[in-house]
This record gives sequence, structure tokens and C-alpha cells, in this order.
Amino acid sequence: MRDPAELITWHDQPTPRGVDTSPRVLVHAMTGFVDAGQVQTSTATQLLAGDSRLLATIDTDEVFDYRARRPRMTFVVDHFASIELPEIALYETHDEAGRLMWVLTGPEPDVQWQRFVAAVVLMIERLDIDLTVSLAGIPWPTPHTRPPGVTWHGTDRSMLDQQPAMLGTIEVPGHIGGLLELTLANAGRSALGIAAHVPHYVAQVDYPRAAIALLESLQEATGLTVSTEVLRPGAEKAEADISDQVAQSEEFVSVLAALEQQYDQMSAMRAAAAASAQEFAPDGHIPSGDEIAAQVEQFLADMDEPQDEAGQAS
Repeated sequence: MRDPAELITWHDQPTPRGVDTSPRVLVHAMTGFVDAGQVQTSTATQLLAGDSRLLATIDTDEVFDYRARRPRMTFVVDHFASIELPEIALYETHDEAGRLMWVLTGPEPDVQWQRFVAAVVLMIERLDIDLTVSLAGIPWPTPHTRPPGVTWHGTDRSMLDQQPAMLGTIEVPGHIGGLLELTLANAGRSALGIAAHVPHYVAQVDYPRAAIALLESLQEATGLTVSTEVLRPGAEKAEADISDQVAQSEEFVSVLAALEQQYDQMSAMRAAAAASAQEFAPDGHIPSGDEIAAQVEQFLADMDEPQDEAGQAS
């Protein structure tokens, strides 16, 4: 593999770690395969809404297939006036509370995935990042009339154990966000993925509610505060438009009803499971297998001790 550092052009110096003890977080939202509802574009726009500083770019000529995804050009009367060339860029910015964060955005690379991921790892090392978070949207059999669900995945069990498990063992097509997470895990670095569930029948159009769910989950996971207010009018309009279209199709009305029933049943099952877990572990801590084994061993040891008349171990 050729030197991944040669893919990177640094335009400015990142802010070094100072007195702020907050974890340094890099968020990446690469448009392409897992961008249902166009959530990655929406979330990246909101993350970079404040003062942002370009730190680095990736050489897209090395990793992008222009013939597969031809850039848009503007022709004016008798000449070509402009072209929208793809760019994969790393920015330094701040959340609403003034906390530093870093955002990597752009199209998913078509080629040289391993070299690209190695280049991103070099960026992470130079920025001294503590946690890398991917944001994605995935088509899901869920109704638009219910709150969007999210799936969390990654390397930190303390984060994942607080979230309901949505999937078992499955095979999915590879994508750059998944490869980066896997690479970081193998390197002993913290990585978290948050995927919003986008109703499969609107996966190809803008769906702001899923972007809102992603940003709210990002705040829950990292403490970063990013406003979602600008997305809410668009979300309300999208919901109204979808409802109008659904109402015009009797067939889809029945499909939507089935999705709503399935959603409500799953929600009830998760609520029941959470209640059982709370009863079993009221302090929120579910003992591990080793802890349970240790308790059993202690119980058996106590049984072997001599008992006094009151039944207490002497």
C-alpha cells in the first residue's frame, strides 16, 4: 500500500489539547451508501453551521470514480461556467456551548479504501481524538407516523449497554464507515456508530426527522450540543407531504397500518424487557458472568461454614 499520508493535504494546524478535559470527538458523515433520507448531508450541515475552519483535504483524484458519479457542470449560453468537484474535507468547529469538535465530510471513496482509512487514522492521531463517531441513515421497515429509531454500535460497552439491541448477527454490504470503525477497534481506539432508521419508502428523499434523531443521539453519547431547530420546519413539511401522498393510496394505508402495529408491538416488548431488567438490577448494573460465578462461590463457601443456633455463620 502506498503511503496514506500522501493522500492528506494539511491547510492549517489543529488546536492542541489544552486545559479542557472534555473528550475530543471526531464526527464523520460520508455521503453515499448509508445516507438514507439524506441524513448525512443534513447533519454535516448543522455540525458546521457555526465558525468552522478547514484543516485538511483528501486527494479525491486518488479515491473518487468520476465516471460512476459524474460531477455537475453548469453551461451558460456558449460556455461551461462551473463544476461541482467532490471534496473530502476535515473541519475544526465548535458546538453551541463552545466545545471543540472535528467533522470529516464528503463522498464515500470509491477506491483505495484501506489507504483512505489509514489516512483517516493518521488524522485522528494528529488531532489526539478520544472518540470517533459515525452518523448514518439506513432504510428500515418503520412508519413515518412514529418517532425514528436509532441503532448504536461500536467499541464502548458502557455506551452500548444502555441502548436496546436491534439486530443479531447479519451480513451487510461493506461501507467506509464500517471499515473505519472496525480498523479503530482493532487498533484499540474508541469508535461509535449511530444509524437512524429511515422509513424505507422515503429513503431516497430528504427526511429531516431522522437527522434530528441522529443529532439528539450524538448529544446523548458525547455531550456535544448541536441545534436542531432549523431542521424542524422541514421535518413538519415532509411529514405533511408524506401523509398527503399516503392518503391517496388505499393499498399503502393498509401497509402503513401494518408497520404501525409492528412498531407498537416491538416498543411494548422493549418496554417490558426494560422493566424486567430494572426489577432484576434496580441500580442499573447487570452482573457479568464472572460476578455471578463469584457470588455462587461465596454462597457455597458460606454454606460450608458452621452455623450457630440462630442460623448465623460462626
